[in-house]
Amino acid sequence: MKKSLLVLTTLALGISLAACGKNDNSNNASNNGASSSAPASAAVSGAFSAAGSTALQPLVDQASKKFMDLNKDVTITVNGGGSGAGLSQVSEGTVQIGNSDVFAEEKLKDADAEKAKALVDHQVAVVSIAAVSNKDVGVDNLTKAQLVDIFTGKVSNWKDVGGKDQKIVLVNRPASSGTRATFENFALGAKSEDLPDSITEDASGTVRKLVSETPGAIGYLALSYLDDTIQALKYEGVDPTAENVASGTYPVWAYEHMYTKGQPEGAVKAFLDYMLSDEIQGTDVKDLGYIPVSDMKVTRDVEGKVTNK
Repeated sequence: MKKSLLVLTTLALGISLAACGKNDNSNNASNNGASSSAPASAAVSGAFSAAGSTALQPLVDQASKKFMDLNKDVTITVNGGGSGAGLSQVSEGTVQIGNSDVFAEEKLKDADAEKAKALVDHQVAVVSIAAVSNKDVGVDNLTKAQLVDIFTGKVSNWKDVGGKDQKIVLVNRPASSGTRATFENFALGAKSEDLPDSITEDASGTVRKLVSETPGAIGYLALSYLDDTIQALKYEGVDPTAENVASGTYPVWAYEHMYTKGQPEGAVKAFLDYMLSDEIQGTDVKDLGYIPVSDMKVTRDVEGKVTNK
């Protein structure tokens, strides 16, 4: 009886020690980042490309670098080219993510309408577009009517809108640009003109450089591209700020879309999940001049109708 009791006691002690050891190992794994606190993307691998909107490009660039630092077996290539190019390329399968400032249904119409139906929308932020000018034009605010007159060529001198006696130089975006579509839809309410003496430039960074260096220049840029080399113009007296966009006071804004052809899988899905993570939404989105979708007090549908949340 004594021998049996001793054996049972020894066995129970061994099981208890083994369980403690297992718990210790689990705790060590958690401290090393191998628990639920680790990114959901921790075990992914593969290579893929994203292309399209240059307004969204700074955010996708920064997030992709962080994601690749966390996932050494993933390679992400990010290119611009404009929203139209991004939507076309993802529809054709030449890239896995098409970045766009506009809804696919809005951009891919008529013959391409079926392509839009095959795309899955992932809204990762809100972008706001501001009219920007050279700092020496003599005005800091324009009405909707004045912007329409400028971008349709009816007004060609800054003195006609309260500024200096100086020729207005238009820096426009190509027809494929989602930034242009957003500006036309919500700032002008009409299509702008490709005037003979205007400058057309696809890259947002180049637009900023041209506006800053060209006397009398005016263009438009996402808030993420604003700096002290140019002047962001008020719209109907309202400053283009994240707070004014979120409240619905400043109307020139759109969702930033990352489209996939069908439901994403593998590394692409993990990256899109990462784009919506607290790390990116809580820090990178705001630091780069975008607005988290969750901060918006209003919504906008594909027809452009705005409603309160």
